[in-house]
Amino acid sequence: MKNETKLVRVTAVEPLEGFVLRLSFSDGMARDVDVEKLLRGPVFEPRREDAELFRQVRVESGAPIWPNGAHMDPVVLHGSAEPAWQEDDEGSRRAG
Repeated sequence: MKNETKLVRVTAVEPLEGFVLRLSFSDGMARDVDVEKLLRGPVFEPRREDAELFRQVRVESGAPIWPNGAHMDPVVLHGSAEPAWQEDDEGSRRAG
C-alpha cells in the first residue's frame, strides 16, 4: 500500500511567544507548533533574528507566509510529513 500524505491547508495563523505559531487547518485540527527548527536558510534568517519580522506572518494560499515571500509547507506543520531537508539530512547520515 502506498504511503499517502493528507493534503491540508492552513486557515488561520497567530504568532505566539518565541517561534511558536498557533495554526488552524482545513481539516478542523488546530495546534501550536514551534517552528524554530524550520527557520533555515537565508529567506528565514531575518525572521529568526527579529521577532517583529517573525510576527508579520499571515495566511496566503493555504500556507503561513511572510512579507518577503518565505512560506512553510502546511503538511509539515500539520505533522503529516517531515521537511524535505530533514529527510535529506537523515539519508546523508545513514549513507555516511
